Amino acid sequence: MSESLHTVTTLPTERRPGCPFDPPAELLDARRHGPISRYTHPGGKPGWMITGYDLVRSVLADPRFSSRKELLNVVDFEIPPAPPGEFLLMDEPQHSRYRKPLVGKFTVRRMRLLTERIEQVTADCLDAMEKAGPPTDLVTAFAKPVPTVVICELLGVPYEDRGSFQEQIDTFMGGEASDEELIAAYTATQEYLAGLVAAKRANPTDDVLSELTDSDLTDEELKGISLLLLSAGFDTTANMLALGTFALLQNPAQLAALRADPALTDQAVEELLRYLSVAKTFWRTALEDVELGGQTIEAGTTVVLSYHTANRDPERFTDPHVLDLRRPYDGHLAFSHGIHQCLGQQLARIEMRVAFRALVDRFPALRLAVPAEEVVLRPETADIFGVKSLPVTWDKEK
Repeated sequence: MSESLHTVTTLPTERRPGCPFDPPAELLDARRHGPISRYTHPGGKPGWMITGYDLVRSVLADPRFSSRKELLNVVDFEIPPAPPGEFLLMDEPQHSRYRKPLVGKFTVRRMRLLTERIEQVTADCLDAMEKAGPPTDLVTAFAKPVPTVVICELLGVPYEDRGSFQEQIDTFMGGEASDEELIAAYTATQEYLAGLVAAKRANPTDDVLSELTDSDLTDEELKGISLLLLSAGFDTTANMLALGTFALLQNPAQLAALRADPALTDQAVEELLRYLSVAKTFWRTALEDVELGGQTIEAGTTVVLSYHTANRDPERFTDPHVLDLRRPYDGHLAFSHGIHQCLGQQLARIEMRVAFRALVDRFPALRLAVPAEEVVLRPETADIFGVKSLPVTWDKEK
């Protein structure tokens, strides 16, 4: 093994001042040294950091690397398996047992049928923004409500319960809650979902959760699936909308191009997904010794997959640190890859296409209401990166 192999000593917790859209400098430096680095997990266990596009993609498609939560070798104590239904942290055949019933419910065709409803939800949020007038926090006025309404309607969460759900998911995913707050939020959500599953079994309605009650999935499994879909369907898209708008406002030439050319919208969404990579990292554990990037990953070792540096890999993308909305789509990893590739990616794409297009059309003079350096970012410890708030303003018509 090479003595000059780069080592990442800690998972970076801060981004460079003035560069909130770039991955932490330590990870970019690691990628410059090569696509794989030694790494020590916070619990002291030795592991590896994978920062190159090709290697990250290969691990995601390799069945010799496991997603199982209980196999994570990152701490000195035993980690319990993922709860029933939370198939993101499972391998086959358990993974397919939960994912397969959902595949037909998130088809491109079905998601396109939702476009009209997504347009209405988006317009309602923009109407409220316009009526209230500037300034406003784009996170609470727009970025959160759009995906919250859509995913809750898709799963059949009653309208009056959406606010509390959004608050609980913020607690799960925000990276700042105490252990007590996390336990309280998780317990409250589990209790709520148990009641929701029971209600759908007794009185099915026109939604995905009601359809799933007609399968052989147990109530516990349905709770886990619902929690996974609600959190993934809300948090990632909400942060893409807010952070994406921030990135556009900081790149006025790109924003002007998007405003001038509606046909650029689809391409712009893909580039923002690549450029921002809000789902930053994930983990896999080797089930056997695996040769990877000239190194031997020993069985039982957990590797960290850095999606945001993979999507900035200069060997894959030309000028990777430049936001270029006209960049041809070239297989970014924002939705992962392999059997765990994001189930709801088509829904997320439609939400972003509709929302970004409507926002730039409705508010052509939209701009930050505070200096860029005062925009408060989510901590790097959050599962999904983004902004906590995005104060914006515009010229109100007289």
